[in-house]
Amino acid sequence: MASTQSPSQPPARRSNLPWADGLFSALAHGAALLTLLLLAGIIASLVVGAWPAITEFGLPFLWSAEWDPVQEKFGGLVMVYGTLMTAFIALLIAVPVSFGIALFLTELSPAWLKRPLGIAIELLAAVPSIVYGMWGLLVFAPLLAEYVQTPLQAAFGGVPVLGALFSGPPVGIGILSAGIILAIMVIPFIASVMRDVFEVTPPMLKESAYGLGSTTWEVMFKIVLPYTKTGVVGGIMLGLGRALGETMAVTFVIGNFNQLGSLSVFEAANSITSALANEFAEAGAGLHQASLIYLGLVLFFITFVVLACSKLLLAQLKKSEGSRS
Repeated sequence: MASTQSPSQPPARRSNLPWADGLFSALAHGAALLTLLLLAGIIASLVVGAWPAITEFGLPFLWSAEWDPVQEKFGGLVMVYGTLMTAFIALLIAVPVSFGIALFLTELSPAWLKRPLGIAIELLAAVPSIVYGMWGLLVFAPLLAEYVQTPLQAAFGGVPVLGALFSGPPVGIGILSAGIILAIMVIPFIASVMRDVFEVTPPMLKESAYGLGSTTWEVMFKIVLPYTKTGVVGGIMLGLGRALGETMAVTFVIGNFNQLGSLSVFEAANSITSALANEFAEAGAGLHQASLIYLGLVLFFITFVVLACSKLLLAQLKKSEGSRS
């Protein structure tokens, strides 16, 4: 018996589970709502826990360097400064190194080396942070003190600005050491993201540039980077988030010193995460514990500001697409 359905008409779509789409939509909306509720709950709990310190010290807490649990006088300047400086040093080192790694893997590496090297870099991200911290304290810090800090102090000790920048006891522990360890930790994240986004650039664009006589450097800066700038900025922000929130590795090598004696990169300092790790378990209920929670709220705010700035940067980059400088 011939079928009555016209050959030009597509077969009728049958749904064996008519409720599946509705359930999936409800689960997706529920997951999004749950995320917002968790975020609101975290902010509320931080504000409630830090409220005694907020009412006692207010905003001057952020630019006060005094931290005395005995007299219950607290200021977060040392921790905020240590957090921002170590993250800045980490990005200053990690971004160009990660860009070089991604450039080599996507444009210059031979085929037999590309996959093993890429896997080796990604495996660095699986190393526990406490291992980086112990290695930094026992191996890297003595090398930094002997081969970097001591020669710099001998060469620039009498120079007014540089002498102060490199001053401090030659023990290899301080802001610079923590920043370098953080850079080593975030390089695998940034390099992996950069490599992945570089590989999605259409080969026709790069081949056309090469055909016009462009060098590899020109292709990367004039073709690949403009095409993948959103992914590159996202990878850098991922590394910055890891650097801001790292605890154990920084605790081992930053020195955990709550006084800002100088602006030397070799000066022992403290960060928000290391202060929380060292003192929160022993802090009694009251201003000490509330001040530590206040530091956690400040770190949350710093992360929020960083993400907001990255969004504004991406919006500006998108707005300027197609324009010529």
